[in-house]
Amino acid sequence: MKDSGKYALRFHHRLNEISPGAWNALVPQRHPFLRHEFLNAMETHACVGEHFGWLPVHLAIYRDDILVAAMPLYKKLNSYGEFVFDHTWEQAWQRVGLSYFPKLVSAVPYTPATGPRMLVKSGLESTCYPLALDACKALAEEMSASGMHWLFPDANNMDFFQSRELLIRHDCQFHWRNQNYKNFDDFLNQLSSRKRKNIRRERKKIENAGITFRRLDGHTAKTKDWQDFSEFYQGLYEQKWGMATFNLDFFQSVASSLPDQTLLVLADLQGNCIAGSLMYSSDSHLYGRHWGSNVQIDSLHFETCYYQGIEHCIERGIKVFEPGAQGEHKLARGFDPVITSSAHWISEPGFIDPIRRFTQLEQRSVEAYRKKMQQMSAYKETT
Repeated sequence: MKDSGKYALRFHHRLNEISPGAWNALVPQRHPFLRHEFLNAMETHACVGEHFGWLPVHLAIYRDDILVAAMPLYKKLNSYGEFVFDHTWEQAWQRVGLSYFPKLVSAVPYTPATGPRMLVKSGLESTCYPLALDACKALAEEMSASGMHWLFPDANNMDFFQSRELLIRHDCQFHWRNQNYKNFDDFLNQLSSRKRKNIRRERKKIENAGITFRRLDGHTAKTKDWQDFSEFYQGLYEQKWGMATFNLDFFQSVASSLPDQTLLVLADLQGNCIAGSLMYSSDSHLYGRHWGSNVQIDSLHFETCYYQGIEHCIERGIKVFEPGAQGEHKLARGFDPVITSSAHWISEPGFIDPIRRFTQLEQRSVEAYRKKMQQMSAYKETT
């Protein structure tokens, strides 16, 4: 424990050392991935740990034994599951005979969704933000880490990081925004004729194939539903990436503890479940996370992962749909390019200026890409 006036700073190697109620009280808008239930389920069901290179060292700041600030924090032994790629940095360390690992990362593992990384009781930001930053730097130096990285922080956190002259990286994702649409056709009517016809054609293919959909939450999804989805998810990783990090116990645990924030979309054909997608919601956002299928059917992915999610947002008045990282194919389906950010502190002084030049060039490149993608928007041109 480190005392700073009336504040006490502690690092916790298990999230269950911190009160769920105290942690969740700091999470704005019920952000699902930052809730104690979600992060703790990763630890309980072995989705993080040494075998995946994510070792919890969560930061907590107490005042008079009351939790007033916190940060999801991990000691990283690799760069797996971060979605902010730093392999060239690792190579630079190796070229001069230094080890890039361990490093410290504040993020939600395997989850490229923007959200607060420094969770602070309202009104204490000006005190707790600097305390948290200094504590992270001190821990990085203590464990000989190459640096400290905050991945996909929200705008408030980014304002602070920029004020402290941290290194800033940009990337581009594709998000859908709800313009108070009354129904799916109301949304389609805002698109260009060609894009509108294409979406209707894709949806008609699925309908003509006899595929139907169920949108379930943590209350209505049954054990068999989760078993089916988990098999789809595991199968996709076996085919493409080789190592699935989540598992059936994790999916069921989060659904049970966050039932109203869980959306499981299942596709059925002739009485058999053939595909599924898993999403989670906050008060304002829907986040697409995982998908899988045991068949290859044209447009099934688009319907299961995108159009069902858009319909759900319209029905529930959810303002933003973030379907995940990358994917220019989302443009034609009503998603527009959005800049995402990360902030970085580097322990080796000799690398700071070269990396800063790299990030500045990267920011310009990403912005040029965003503008190019925006010109390809599916929406009608406005005058």
